[in-house]
Amino acid sequence: MHMTRLLDNAAIRADFPVASKMLYLDSAHQTPLGVTAKLAIEDFLAESFEMAGPKPKWLARVEHVRGGLASFIGASPDEIAYTKNTSEGLNIAANAIDFNAGDNVLLIEGDHPNNAYTWLNLRRKGVEVRFVKLSGEVANAQTFAPYVDCKTRAISLSHVTFHAGQRHDIRSIGQLCKKKALYLVVDAMQSVGVLPLDVKDLGISILAAGCHKGLLVPQGLGFLYVNSSLESLEPVYLATAGLANPPADFIARPDDVTLRAGAGRFELGNFNLPGIHALGATLGLLENIGVDNIEAHVLRLGDRLIEHLDDLRIRLVGPRDATERAHIYTMALSPDWLAYFSENNVRVSPERDGIRISFGIFNNETDVDAVADLIRKRL
Repeated sequence: MHMTRLLDNAAIRADFPVASKMLYLDSAHQTPLGVTAKLAIEDFLAESFEMAGPKPKWLARVEHVRGGLASFIGASPDEIAYTKNTSEGLNIAANAIDFNAGDNVLLIEGDHPNNAYTWLNLRRKGVEVRFVKLSGEVANAQTFAPYVDCKTRAISLSHVTFHAGQRHDIRSIGQLCKKKALYLVVDAMQSVGVLPLDVKDLGISILAAGCHKGLLVPQGLGFLYVNSSLESLEPVYLATAGLANPPADFIARPDDVTLRAGAGRFELGNFNLPGIHALGATLGLLENIGVDNIEAHVLRLGDRLIEHLDDLRIRLVGPRDATERAHIYTMALSPDWLAYFSENNVRVSPERDGIRISFGIFNNETDVDAVADLIRKRL
């Protein structure tokens, strides 16, 4: 078994000044800007300000970070495309699959709405969207198997849900998809950078995620993984960046629209350069800490929170088993608690079944005890 180590929490907290200014328990919404990302963005701005943009250097950095991101999720660089966010990546995937009228796709009822709308938009092409209800806390192969028929083409779901933190059994679903020759499309927004993620081991066909949560950069940057075996998938949009032979004189060649090999065929150019620069720095930070250690850390914090909730007789909405959860914990509290937390300088989020706490790498046991004390006082 891989042994995890305790995080050097003091050093990590120093990288996130927000930790000394408020009780920030909302990393599932957005991770606050850390010093590592801030300095990287400032370096980029200095390059732009002082040198009017060293474009070759910037584009080389784009490819360097692409390689680092690929390694981070167990992929190869040519399987990674840059996007703006998770929703863009999911829409690229849905519209690249060659659905025919009458085909169907399976989703989890109550998953993130942007995953649902991505596929519901295909109903105009005659694609049926089937919503599957969870019978237990998390989804696995048996959740979907009864609904797969000869017209099923894809299964799409979040790795970790945003509202109650369920960690679905992606590996077993990937095995089902391989057996049935289905596409497995995964929203990894809440898991990348928090849980170890190996797209090959899990059997994922296409994965989409933004970078403003577990990957620690500001909003506006995402990525798409497309398995190299899926070269037949074609982009709905086409731009010079997606071509194998872009014209050097920038005059379109109607007789040559051959697509670039790999996931890059889905790119449209003009990258989020400051975001990518920051991502290069934060990937280094995460690699140094170790995602195994991050997972162990947030689970330890979750264990401590659950103990407090049990003592306070507050129901946890979502799974208690450590193998079925990650960093997101929703407490069955009424909406009026949100104002109370805000008045006490605590950042949390309202969710459909209560108030959501979500841990980041900078949180510690003292944070957990502090929020429990606040709850105890109001009770």
